[in-house]
Amino acid sequence: MTRSLQAVAYTRSSTLESAPDGRRLGLETSRGTTPRGVEDHPRFFAGFLTSPQVASAGLLAVADVAGARYYQQQLRSSLDPVVTGNGDRLRFESFSGCGGVYARLDVLAAGLDGGEVGHGTTNVDVNNPLREALSRIGSDDPLHLRVGPDELAVTTLDGPVVEKKVPLPDRWLRGFAEAQVTAAGFDLRAELPAAEAVRFLRSLPRAGARGSSRGVRWVVPAGNVLRPTTRPVPGAVCLPGPERLVALQRVLRHASALRVYGPALTGSAAAASAWEVVLPGMRLTLTLSPEASRGFSGEGGVLDALATDEAAEDAELISVLLAWEPRIDVGDLAAASGLPAERVRAALVRLGTSGRVGYDTAEAAYFHRELPYDAERVERHNPRLRAARDLVGAGAVVLDGTLGTVTAQDGHAHRVRDDAGVLSCSCLWWAKYRGGRGPCKHALAVRMVRRGAVSGQAEILVEGGAR
Repeated sequence: MTRSLQAVAYTRSSTLESAPDGRRLGLETSRGTTPRGVEDHPRFFAGFLTSPQVASAGLLAVADVAGARYYQQQLRSSLDPVVTGNGDRLRFESFSGCGGVYARLDVLAAGLDGGEVGHGTTNVDVNNPLREALSRIGSDDPLHLRVGPDELAVTTLDGPVVEKKVPLPDRWLRGFAEAQVTAAGFDLRAELPAAEAVRFLRSLPRAGARGSSRGVRWVVPAGNVLRPTTRPVPGAVCLPGPERLVALQRVLRHASALRVYGPALTGSAAAASAWEVVLPGMRLTLTLSPEASRGFSGEGGVLDALATDEAAEDAELISVLLAWEPRIDVGDLAAASGLPAERVRAALVRLGTSGRVGYDTAEAAYFHRELPYDAERVERHNPRLRAARDLVGAGAVVLDGTLGTVTAQDGHAHRVRDDAGVLSCSCLWWAKYRGGRGPCKHALAVRMVRRGAVSGQAEILVEGGAR
C-alpha cells in the first residue's frame, strides 16, 4: 500500500485557557487553502460559541474518529481533523485510520455568535491536553472560540513551533473522497425524537464489550422508533458495525433528534449509512462503510467520473465557479457553466475525488472545501483506474460497431456487455461484486475507449485476468 509522510505544522498547540471574561478556546490551524490562495495559518473565526458544552463534546467526537481504528484496532492512528470555513458555518471533519468511518461536526450560524466566519480549509490541532480540558467543561459559561492564530501571533511568531508527521496512505485519501460520493446516494430514511434516539444509541454494543454482537445489523423505521430485523426487508436501513457509532455517545444528552440516511436497498448486500445527531445550533454526522473490515476506498463510486476526459474538462470549468459555498446549487452551476445538470453532477463527483467538495446529507447538497492533502494521488494511484489505462494503452480493447472482439496474446479474454448503459463483465471481480463496488478494470477500459459513443448492447472482449 502506497503511503507518504504528511507534515502538519502549527504556530503553537491548541489550548483552552481561563480569562477574566470566561474561557478561551484557541484552535491552531496549519497550511491551508483560502480564496486568497494557499496560506500557512489561515484564520477563520473569532467569536463565541452559543452552546460551549455541546460544541466541546462534538469536537471531541470528531477527534475520537480521527484517532480511531475500528478494524485492526491494534494499529495506531492519529490524524488531525480538518476545518472548513464556509462563510456562515464551521465544519470539522475527520476520517478513521481504518478508512471506514467519516465524521463531521457542522457548527451552524445559530451555534456561533459575535464574529464573521471566513472561507477556506486546513487542518486544526486537537492535542491530548486540549482533549482533557474540553472533556472537563461542565457548564455553559461564555466560551470564546478562535480558529486560527490571533493577531499578535501572526505578527510576532517566526515560523511554526509545533510539527506533527503522520503516515498518510493512498487508501485513506481515496476513502475520504469516496465517502462523499457514497453519501450523495442517500435519502432520509428515519427520524427519531430525542428520548428514542438516546434509547436506541445506548442499546448498541460498544467495541470490545463482552457478549456484544458485531457485524451488520438491519433496522426498520416504525413510527418514531427503529426496530431490529434479521434481514433487509423493504424500508430497512443497514447498520454495519453498530459499535462504530460509539463516538455519538459524547453528545447524546444534548440531542434533540436522530436522523438516519441510506440508499434504497435492492438486495441483501450490506450498505453504507449515515447517522446524524441534531444538536443546538449544530449537527454531528457519522457515515459508516458497508462493513467494519471494508473501508470506503474500494467502493469504486468515483471511477466512472475519473475515466473520461469530458468529466475532467467539466470539473476544471466547475472548479473555477465554486466560491466556498456552504450549499452548492447544481442549477446555478449549470446556468453559469452552460453545462446540463447531469454533467455538473458528474463534475462534482470528480471534484469530490480530489477533496474539493464534500457532501452534506442533511441538506442533500455538496459544499465547497479543499482538503489539505495531496489529493491528486487519489486518481494517480487508484489501482483499477491505472490498470484500465494500461489496458487501453496496450491496445487490448477493440470495438467493431456495436459488437467487437479481441483475443489476448495469452488466449485469456473477458467479455464486457453493455445493457442500457450499465457495463457488466465476465471477470471474477464482476461475479463477486455485481457492480456493488463500482466497475472492474475491464469495464473501465471499455468506457474509456467508447467515450459514451455506443448505446444499446455491445460485447467487447478485453485482455487481462480478473481483478
